[in-house]
Order: sequence, then structure tokens, then C-alpha cells
Amino acid sequence: MQSKNGEKYTILVSGASGIVGYGILRSLRERGDCFLIGTTIYPESPANCFSDVVEIVPRTDDPLYFDCLADLIERYSVNMIIPGIEADMSAWNQKRKYLSETGTFLLLNTPELVDLCLDKWKFYEQLEKNGYEGRICSSLERNCFQFPMPFLLKPRCGFGARGIVKIECEEQFAQYAHEIGNRLMMQEYVGNEDEEYTVSVFFDKESQIRAVMGMKRKLSGTGFTEMAEVVDEEQFREEIAQLAKIFKPIGPTNFQFRKHKEKFKLLEINPRISSATSIRAKFGYNESVMAVDYFLTGEQIFQPEILRGKAMRYTEDYIFYDSNHI
Repeated sequence: MQSKNGEKYTILVSGASGIVGYGILRSLRERGDCFLIGTTIYPESPANCFSDVVEIVPRTDDPLYFDCLADLIERYSVNMIIPGIEADMSAWNQKRKYLSETGTFLLLNTPELVDLCLDKWKFYEQLEKNGYEGRICSSLERNCFQFPMPFLLKPRCGFGARGIVKIECEEQFAQYAHEIGNRLMMQEYVGNEDEEYTVSVFFDKESQIRAVMGMKRKLSGTGFTEMAEVVDEEQFREEIAQLAKIFKPIGPTNFQFRKHKEKFKLLEINPRISSATSIRAKFGYNESVMAVDYFLTGEQIFQPEILRGKAMRYTEDYIFYDSNHI
């Protein structure tokens, strides 16, 4: 099956063996006219289940990585590349010019927003500078009495819930105090885990909201969405509009909130497609397909009809039979 203009699009998705990468690939498969290339560093992974071709590549920090990626883009005439892991988003952002010269389209948010979101303290400073009331009070001061206990210590650079420590007493704080500033930041503890929301938004090139989907979520131990329930997206539009004025996002962008005293507090912005993308696609919000439609074909994006319901993730077995025994 080909696209409306007769072209079959070739899309490369990195991190194809991970939950974000194969979530993007599964979502793109619904479009029907894409040739899908998944890249991974793992010779054995489920990437083959979701890709037309799987290519084993060096780690992102390997000196040979970008030459390998450029070679794949040329060899397969790749129309769009999509990062499926945070490391690739960061590295591609630094190599935009080099990758753009290959002729492919990089599905990346603005350079400024990507850089800002990679350091949570610098991101917080921007929220504070712009007077955004939904920010969560944070600090680099090594003073355990500036926030009521419990409070959080969060890695300045990181993703998901990894590395976050909930501080319950002075003795516990003392174990980490020396890392505050360079590696960790302090943050007030707001709301609770039962009132956490993930909201995905598709912005056009003028940073105007074109589509929104909100879900109430529960995180797994690895920081990814484990359970989710669709909620009314309209309740988030005012908050997102304020943030859009500050950060000027483009394309798929994910916002995470907690409800605290009947108000939404911003946990973070992921300037990319996030881990719940395959769940969202099943409810009618397919941001990967939107990206192809908008950036490659020039189609306008409109708010899709969002189905209501709940989703639960579980472990699934994929079996690769020896062809000699089939």
C-alpha cells in the first residue's frame, strides 16, 4: 500500500528493542504505507516483530555511531528518523546539521527545548523566570529544612522516575547532600501517585495545539506507564497553552502533571514521543502517524476522536522458531 502521492515512506526508529521504540513502530504499522527500519544495539531482541528490517548499530556514544546512521539513511533512502531512546534524542540534537545534510527529516523538537529538558534545574529556572504558577518548588541549596518532609531528590539529568529518592528524615538526607547541585536537585513533594497524568500534544510549526490526549497513569518500577485511563483532555488545555507560549514546542510533545490541592503541577516535559505512545494509538491518538502526515505529506492535523477506557501493560512472549523445523 502506498501513500496518497504514490510514495512509500521509509522510517527509521532507533531503540527498536525498547518500549518507546517498538511502541512507535507498532503505531506506524497502522498507517500501512511505511517501510520500517528498527535500529538496536542488541543482536537478540523483539525488534524483528515490529520492523521490516532490523539493523544492529553501535552505541550512541561510539565514535562510529553517526557514520553508521548516515550510511543506513543513504542505503535505505530514509525519509524520517525518530529517536526511541533519550540518548539518541540528545545526540541527534547535537548533530542536527550533519544528519539534516543526509536529506532525511529528523523528528526532533526545537533545539532549545531539547537542551532545556535534558537538565531539570535549567528547565525549572525557565519556569520560574516566566512566572509559571504550575511549577513545583525546587532548590540546589543543601538545606533539608527548606521543604516539609517528605521531599524529593531528583537527578538533574535523567528520565522517567529513575534515580529519584524520597527523603523521609535528616539522616537519609545526609547520605545524598554532597551530590546536590552537580547531580541532584531538591524538589517539594506534591500530590500523590494516584493523581498523576500524562498528556501528549501535537504542535504545528507555529507551536499551535493541533491534538491533545490525556491519561491518568500508574508508573512501573522502571518509570514507564504501566496502567492508564483516558481522561478529558480539555482540563489540560489552559496549562499546556501557557507552557507552549514559554517553550514553543513543535511536533509530538509529552507533559506530565500531578494534581495538588485541585491544581495541576508540572512534573516535566518530554520533548518527544513517550513510552505510552502505543497505548494512545489504540485509543485513537496516533502521534507517530500524525508526524508522518504533517511533516512528510503536509497534511493538517486535527483533534482525533479519543475512545474512552483503560489500558494495562503485561509481559508477552514472542517465539522465533528455527526455520528448519517448520
